[in-house]
Amino acid sequence: MISYLKGKISYIGTNFVEVINNDIGYKVFVAGEILSKFKIGREIEVFCFQNVKEDALDLYGFDSREKLYLFEKLVGVSGIGPKTALGVLALATVEEIESAIIRGDASILTKVSGIGKKTAERIVLELKNKFGKGKELPAPSQFQSEDADVIDGLIGLGYPADQARMALRQVDKNLNADEKIKACLKLLGK
Repeated sequence: MISYLKGKISYIGTNFVEVINNDIGYKVFVAGEILSKFKIGREIEVFCFQNVKEDALDLYGFDSREKLYLFEKLVGVSGIGPKTALGVLALATVEEIESAIIRGDASILTKVSGIGKKTAERIVLELKNKFGKGKELPAPSQFQSEDADVIDGLIGLGYPADQARMALRQVDKNLNADEKIKACLKLLGK
């Protein structure tokens, strides 16, 4: 089983990178937020989840162990596959997702394609007790309803969700929703 991979990026696809290590190329699926950090020829290190199916052997890569552990917990939920779990990780930070699950807030999860209200509630139900043991419950994060509206607005304008979130994290938190959208559009327009 491959749990860690270090090598040079030889190709960047829409949702994966090809990593060369000892003259062997590995196709590693990654979340969009991580993908935007990569450049061809750059050496990277990724923590991997190896998914074995009847007709495929897929690698999913993460830039931190925390993301890998959350991904593993998500795919452990009945009905959640690796692609859907990647979509959840693209929503927000690990801390924000864990905080929402601990609070029982399933609404953040319904933003992922393929996750409806019932599936989101099942994720919360199955994972709620797996988080927060020995941890102080974080206060609700920047990813609140107004920010979700900003992200929805940017997605509606044709921007990918991960780019919308990255832009939102860079704008002044004291702005109202309309001002945040304008500031994000300026950042995304570069």
